[in-house]
Amino acid sequence: MAIKKILVANRSEIAIRVFRAANELGLKTVAVFAEEDKLALHRFKADEAYLIGQGKGPVEAYLQIDEYIRVARISGADAIHPGYGLLSESPEFADACEDAGIIFIGPKAQTMRDLGNKVAARNMAIKAGVPVVPATDPLPDDLDEVAKMADAIGYPLMLKASWGGGGRGMRRITDPKQLRSEVSEGKREAKAAFGKDEMYLEKLVEKARHVEVQLLGDDHGNLVHLFERDCSVQRRNQKVVERAPAPYLSEETRKALTDAALKLGNEAGYRCAGTVEFLMDAQTDEFYFIEVNPRIQVEHTVTEEVTGIDIVKAQIKVMDGAAIGTPQSGVPEQKDIVLHGHALQCRVTTEDPEENFIPDYGRITAYRGATGFGVRLDGGTAYSGAIITRFYDPLLEKVTCWAPTPEEAIARMDRALREFRIRGVSTNLAFLENIISHPKFRDNTYTTRFIDTTPELFDIEKRKDRATKLLTYIADVTVNGHPEVRDRPRPPTNAAAPVIPEYPPLSVVEGSRQILERDGAKGLADWMKAQKRVLFTDTTMRDGHQSLLATRMRTFDMEKIAKAYSRGLPDLFSLECWGGATFDVSMRFLNEDPWERLKTIREGAPNILTQMLLRGANGVGYTNYPDNVVQFFVKKAAEGGIDIFRVFDCLNWVENMRVAMDAVIESGKVCEGVVCYTGDMLDPDRAKYDLKYYVGLAKELEAAGAHVLGIKDMAGVMKAPAAKKLFATLKGEIGLPIHFHTHDTSGASAATVLAACEAGVDAVDAAMDSFSGTTSQPTLGSLVAALEGTERDAQLSPKAIREISFYWEAVRTQYRAFESDLKGGASEVYLHEMPGGQFTNLKEQARSMGLETRWHEVAQTYADVNQMFGDIVKVTPSSKVVGDMALAMVSSGLKRADVENPEKDVSFPDSVIGFFAGDLGQPTGGFPEALQKKVLKGKKALTERPGKGLAPADLEAERKKAEEASGMEIDDFRLASYLMYPKVFAEFAKAQDLYGPTEVLPTPVYFYGLNPADEIMVDLEKGKTMVVQFLGQSETNEKGMVRVFFDLNGQPRAVAVPDRLKAGDIVARPKATTGDVKQVGAPMPGVVSSLAVQAGQKVEAGDVLLSIEAMKMETALHAEADGTVAEVLVKPGDQIDAKDLLIRLD
Repeated sequence: MAIKKILVANRSEIAIRVFRAANELGLKTVAVFAEEDKLALHRFKADEAYLIGQGKGPVEAYLQIDEYIRVARISGADAIHPGYGLLSESPEFADACEDAGIIFIGPKAQTMRDLGNKVAARNMAIKAGVPVVPATDPLPDDLDEVAKMADAIGYPLMLKASWGGGGRGMRRITDPKQLRSEVSEGKREAKAAFGKDEMYLEKLVEKARHVEVQLLGDDHGNLVHLFERDCSVQRRNQKVVERAPAPYLSEETRKALTDAALKLGNEAGYRCAGTVEFLMDAQTDEFYFIEVNPRIQVEHTVTEEVTGIDIVKAQIKVMDGAAIGTPQSGVPEQKDIVLHGHALQCRVTTEDPEENFIPDYGRITAYRGATGFGVRLDGGTAYSGAIITRFYDPLLEKVTCWAPTPEEAIARMDRALREFRIRGVSTNLAFLENIISHPKFRDNTYTTRFIDTTPELFDIEKRKDRATKLLTYIADVTVNGHPEVRDRPRPPTNAAAPVIPEYPPLSVVEGSRQILERDGAKGLADWMKAQKRVLFTDTTMRDGHQSLLATRMRTFDMEKIAKAYSRGLPDLFSLECWGGATFDVSMRFLNEDPWERLKTIREGAPNILTQMLLRGANGVGYTNYPDNVVQFFVKKAAEGGIDIFRVFDCLNWVENMRVAMDAVIESGKVCEGVVCYTGDMLDPDRAKYDLKYYVGLAKELEAAGAHVLGIKDMAGVMKAPAAKKLFATLKGEIGLPIHFHTHDTSGASAATVLAACEAGVDAVDAAMDSFSGTTSQPTLGSLVAALEGTERDAQLSPKAIREISFYWEAVRTQYRAFESDLKGGASEVYLHEMPGGQFTNLKEQARSMGLETRWHEVAQTYADVNQMFGDIVKVTPSSKVVGDMALAMVSSGLKRADVENPEKDVSFPDSVIGFFAGDLGQPTGGFPEALQKKVLKGKKALTERPGKGLAPADLEAERKKAEEASGMEIDDFRLASYLMYPKVFAEFAKAQDLYGPTEVLPTPVYFYGLNPADEIMVDLEKGKTMVVQFLGQSETNEKGMVRVFFDLNGQPRAVAVPDRLKAGDIVARPKATTGDVKQVGAPMPGVVSSLAVQAGQKVEAGDVLLSIEAMKMETALHAEADGTVAEVLVKPGDQIDAKDLLIRLD
């Protein structure tokens, strides 16, 4: 009878493949699906689809012969195609079809019995004169007898299932100790996969290739071969990459191989499609029969590509009565079957190669396949939004590439694999790329042990997947808010967006940086002294926002304006944009790499010097580091783009600055040695810090090799008369150019700066207008205007300053959450002398401690502590010492007399103890002896430079620690970050891995997320822009997750993030601690199939504890140590995720 309707007794990819062939032949199609497969794509590719196996397991449902017969009858199907796997090799299924009058598209049942049973097939091969590998008869249940049979063959051995294929039940056994457990596990796996647990042992050829020949036969006695396939690239006996023809075969060997296959096929009277598999010794080219697969193979596609024969159509046609060699069959005579080119197939799966190929599952959030000339895709449930379940084979897509030569086929496959984008589940794409690009694959020297013996295949470069990571961040902050801005004032909803001013390109890129590059640091210093004009440094990108916005400004806002500075203000002396607190805050709070910030600003303004603040022996940290760490950091900063290093010590101890200064000088960059100004130089009652003191320090710094002298008035307490006298004296006493830095906390700093200019200062710091005033620097535009028309005219464009300031004004509005409530100048600064940055930070600390209303008391106590500690220089980190003590005293109700009273016990903050112990160095005039004695309680204080006693750091050992802590490759710049802040860097690396390059997000989106219908364009890098629109979000589910929906580049994309506000309501299964042998974790997601132990039971290392079933495989989990079962956290039937804690031992 003519076939009119075909039922496919299978699922996913092969079902779809058969449906396509049937459709081309004009036949109707019927699909079946298990309950767990109700969303599988194959169900929707057929004309009709029926649920089968209700109440059965997900795989067991597909093993019910009576269900297929039932569905065939009610649908009117007159033929059944079994596909591969499942019941495709079951003679009982073929018999049942025949009994029901339904055509079984496959070999006869008897042929399947003769060949499907590998032992019977072996005997037939011997009879036909085909060489075979030494093997046993079917194994008995008696394991002692099995051991004898194994000894007779000799190790190493391969355990195989007599029925079925796909590597199910197969085990490599190299030692008699493995035999019993492997045979038991293999039998269970075979039983679960095929319904039969008959096994046999076969001699293992160590350097083997796996070659198979495709056969096609009909009911008229015709049998042809379609040449061979190479299937040597395997893992756990499952094929990963297949090729046709085998590129290493000589014509002589090819003919011998195909002739042997035909002999066996003719001996069996074979019909339909089948494959004869051979093991070939790679050293001798001798081949041995392994088995016959009496069905279509997963890898049939490569044969179709090189022969032009549609094997599935041929199956249907020959079972419909067509004879091979006639046009009706679609299969020519043997002499007319020729090879054309080369084909290569890769199996794309949801397995994670870096996690021991644990199959992943979940929703595919994005799917973009590969297409183009010579690329064929055969897929199952592979599309955006598809749900991958834990119950079935992890195959997503078969990619087949054809080309005239093997080399071109490999190149095409490489292109195709790289073209794929699959998000939401792990895949083996990168692993496949490594395989086909490996020299052994390309020169055909690989064997079946290729994957097992080539560890570099697992050196997988992680795909960036930046879009998914950024969407995850946007979703998280949209759902949960950003912790830094929660419960703080928000920017106005109608706030103007920042507008970047446009200036024409410079005809010649020339500026202060070119002078440094041409003439060196000494030449730059000479140039500075020769200038009549006042040189200006803009501090907006460092101290400006550090003082006003708690250092929270993002790279996104700095990068965009850098080019405008370069073109609009090319005569600016420098941009202070790095160092100080910006280094750790960028990583700690903003998830940004400070080195990337430096790089982008450097690229944007190539003609203006970049400047950083370096805390001498403290680097950019808050503690002392070994000398070689400071030297390494300076070297990397110089390489990374810093031109001027402003080096200071928080106690003005030049000895503590020497290591950093020497490193800067050695780098060829500008060393600005800094004197920190404190107190009142003209106050006769504070003679400690008089003119002589400052001149003496300046001469020390000049002698130490500084190129520029920096005067750092970090609190803004220098008054105009003092400035006039100090700078006039310094200009006469030393030969260095002088650079002045102050703060406008008092509101009078402009007068001080102008006095300094009048006295001959060479360069001064100022902040762009909208970022100036109060605790920041004085106003750049106003100072430039005040000097205009004088001999000290700065020659900067007032128009450009205004336009750039307008940009910064709009930017500052976006940081409303970080603004202090300081409304104007505060003469109180002359009392407490707090540095500008600390002033705002300490007010915030006081607020958080409930001392906001007692601020003036805090300020007075700060002044008292300073005097009590010996009137010290106060700048990070010494200022922190004074601030910590002041807050401690006010919150505890202590007065200065209480602290100094030797009879009264006081608990001192750690920073205070460290200060008196000499951890920060030696203050001018030494420590107050009585107080030092009380604070240290007998501990001996350092009297030398703190870094002197620190052993050099082993940088390579630290690099390894950093790699372990961060999970990423550590270059020199990242190492420098780690050396400064080990914990902060490790957390930053984790955040980057989770959320990607968040620095590319607009600032409002970074802090506040998106509102429904909001659309943004995000530049991932030059020439790569993604368009994101927020569509909405779901309610929180039972696992505490919220699904957030976007359009990404016009394609729907959803990500799930935790609802952190409801985290306490969710009960989650605990995870096993990696490396703890007493905790047994799930190696992969799956279902618990059986438990072998119970709480209180004693176990020994190697005992089976439980078995899990995943992706049609059963895996036994063994105890790794002796112990007693303390807790069993699962039961049979429980669904588990990878790394879930299953059993705990005591």
